[in-house]
Amino acid sequence: MKFGGYAPEIRSFEVHQINETLMACLSPVGEVVFLSPIEVEQLLRDPAGLPAATVRELKSRHVLKSAGNSPGLDRLYAARLSAKRSIAANGPELHILVPTLQCAHSCQYCQVSRAIDSEGFSLTQDQLLMACDTIMDSGASSLTVEFQGGDPLNRFDLVEFGIEALAHHHNRRGRPIRFVIASTLHQLTADMCRYFAQYDVKLSTSIDGPAWLHNKNRPIPSRDSYDRTVAGIKLAVEVLGRESISALMTTTKTSLDHPEDIVDEYVSLGLHEIFLRPLSHYGFARRNLGLLGYTTNAFMAFYRRALDRILWWNDRGVPIREVHASLVLNKLIGSFDAGYVDLQSPNAAGSAVLVYNYDGHVYPSDEARMLAEAGDTSFRMGLIGTPLTTLLASEAAQRIAREGSADADKACKACSFKHHCAPSPVDAASLSGTARPTASTEHCLRSKALFGEMLQRLVATRECGGSAGVLFHAWASPAGQGS
Repeated sequence: MKFGGYAPEIRSFEVHQINETLMACLSPVGEVVFLSPIEVEQLLRDPAGLPAATVRELKSRHVLKSAGNSPGLDRLYAARLSAKRSIAANGPELHILVPTLQCAHSCQYCQVSRAIDSEGFSLTQDQLLMACDTIMDSGASSLTVEFQGGDPLNRFDLVEFGIEALAHHHNRRGRPIRFVIASTLHQLTADMCRYFAQYDVKLSTSIDGPAWLHNKNRPIPSRDSYDRTVAGIKLAVEVLGRESISALMTTTKTSLDHPEDIVDEYVSLGLHEIFLRPLSHYGFARRNLGLLGYTTNAFMAFYRRALDRILWWNDRGVPIREVHASLVLNKLIGSFDAGYVDLQSPNAAGSAVLVYNYDGHVYPSDEARMLAEAGDTSFRMGLIGTPLTTLLASEAAQRIAREGSADADKACKACSFKHHCAPSPVDAASLSGTARPTASTEHCLRSKALFGEMLQRLVATRECGGSAGVLFHAWASPAGQGS
């Protein structure tokens, strides 16, 4: 619900009902103020009638503007809005390279090739060079290049080739490049680590929980997937340092009963971040939903227990950050947007991020290339080597621009969180092809649930005090968050 234009001092805000006695007012730049229903009515009727302290808070959160001249606050508000829009406006900053689809794992929820030595599942060097040229044509002032797969370390030669081409590209113009490699780490060697150290390459891996759970979710023929990933983590820490490695997990139906065990495993491995991710309904996961799937409510029950355990460890002096919570808190109470692509309004796929896939095509998101693996290639933006301007003007990009706007969808237009995220056309297509049941998509259900959960927790810290409030504000900083 949107309120605006009722009084000179009101900018604009959305309302989310916390409970019968409390409402969250969310400004367009991502600030939140908690008011009672009576205070909201007073705000609409006559903001000047609110207590002075409340008026000051509403101004500082950009819900109100001064009746008179306030150039400082106006400039800050304009800067915040500009920063949100610039995430996509300045050109794609996140570039995902998929040098190979090959992987030795046979995860039931994945979409990759199971044939480690099969032909036709990797980019050529020429394709990789053309992708690097496109990356460097972006107008973004800084770049993040993430190698995904499959497992990119199966083709370390292509990873090295790509890093060298980008790091020494004639069109780099001194821009910083953040390199990330998402891998099982099973192929990681000390020589690779020493090479990565030259370019400050970060490693991202997956740990789904204790050994028995990880091996069940991510099986390999030798049945030692967990041990090999942990060995890779230890090697990365030894050669590159602890801050060089991060991990995430995928929640399966089996995971739901073990949130504390999963968090404790991350603590025992000395990892300072955990990304509690729900199952993505793409690839083989979609074919196996009966075995692996669960409802958003079931995931949120798991998530709350896991987050409680994370807070428990922090209270005992063990620092560990939950990335999903950090990203949502950044939208709600962060000073400036961290730029997380999946939480942008309008949808930033194909404008802030591009994926250069092993099949020789460019996609607007990782989910779009997974959708192609299932046979829906409607989100292909063009072949690798297509000029960046042509890719950004492609029908796939235009479709996302049309369908990825909150104002273009009734459910989104009325949503309290319309300034914080937007419809996902790719997610909608995964459910029903050309139809757009936004409110039924996993993206929408999950995002609303996570925003609501973190608002509830912010209220709890506001009312009860304690260390969680300080921790949440620290988590809201972009520093330390994943790509």
